Amino acid sequence: MVQSKPLRVLVAEDEAIIGIDLCDTVSEAGYIVEGPFVDLSSAMLAYQKTKPDVAILDVQLGDGIVYPLAEQMMAEDVQVIFHSGQLTPDEVAIRFPRAQTLAKPCPPAEVIHSVERAIQYN
Repeated sequence: MVQSKPLRVLVAEDEAIIGIDLCDTVSEAGYIVEGPFVDLSSAMLAYQKTKPDVAILDVQLGDGIVYPLAEQMMAEDVQVIFHSGQLTPDEVAIRFPRAQTLAKPCPPAEVIHSVERAIQYN
């Protein structure tokens, strides 16, 4: 698949090591990365400045649950991948049937596969 421009992925993750690892993984695959954002307010601000193609969101950030941001993103056709150690994929799918869910810890290849799947829906 040939893209005319590199695709942008926003990463919101409040655990520093996991957030940096996610950003490195996505960046090494050739995507432009925004983040990692450790709280909902900084993720929302970044989203308002530059709309990403895909977002990888931890469900629980430093200042709250990410669901309001996820709902806004999905309403504006941004593909969302939830990345959580607290909720199962089935629990997230009930509320967000169009979103993908990755359970922590998640191998880098699985993260990239999910991003590639999300891009196919854009």
